[in-house]
Amino acid sequence: MTTLVARASESLHWYNRDGSPQYTVKAKNGSDRYTTLRDARTMSLVPSVTTIIKSAASPGLEAWKLNQMLLAALTLPRAPDEAETSFVQRVIADSKEHAKMAAERGTKVHEAVESFYNGVMQADMMEYQVGVYTKLEDTYGITKFDCEKSFAHELGFGGKVDLFSSTAFEGKGLVLDIKSKEFTDPAKVDAYDEHMMQLSAYRVGLGIPEARIANVFVSVLQPGLVLVKEWTPEEANRGWTMFQSLLNFWQAKNQHK
Repeated sequence: MTTLVARASESLHWYNRDGSPQYTVKAKNGSDRYTTLRDARTMSLVPSVTTIIKSAASPGLEAWKLNQMLLAALTLPRAPDEAETSFVQRVIADSKEHAKMAAERGTKVHEAVESFYNGVMQADMMEYQVGVYTKLEDTYGITKFDCEKSFAHELGFGGKVDLFSSTAFEGKGLVLDIKSKEFTDPAKVDAYDEHMMQLSAYRVGLGIPEARIANVFVSVLQPGLVLVKEWTPEEANRGWTMFQSLLNFWQAKNQHK
């Protein structure tokens, strides 16, 4: 039997009303398949925060995808008699493979960070683990976090949070999201509105709506290099307003709350 593996940070994921993930369901033949909107309606599931955010355009992600496709077109050799359509299909396939590899690499970084805060060191990922730990301790003075906690909110959305502390900053809390990224110069790392919306929704979903929120960018080109981008209270409030608008749109469009 084939088991499908999925991360909470990806889109099109679903949660039960008690907050438990429902990324897959059983197919008629007994194998696992990804949960669909039809399943969600039948089982009264709620969509993930990232599923909601996908309702809006993501310029940063689209630019990255275009860059991957252009790089594939420039680096793939074209056979002398190869038809244009065939070459285009190979370019698309190659760019998708690079995207898949990037996603798998990101998953590995997330798992390493989670393992570290659960007390497990990974020899091949130690530089990433220590880099995140050191940066967060230097930035916030916090060494212990809850990790990979899933939730479902009564407004009709769910998610799984990378790292958070509900007791930090006199009980207001701190919510963090890990992003693996190709960079060597922290000054050139961009954060986007979707990052802000995601964290704003997470803090509400966790029941700590006044928590500080930040993205933790982990370099995959220079292990140990980590950048923390904290969103201001004004940005966090704007992110929640934006997310609520997208949530209302998604629910109306899909006729599911």
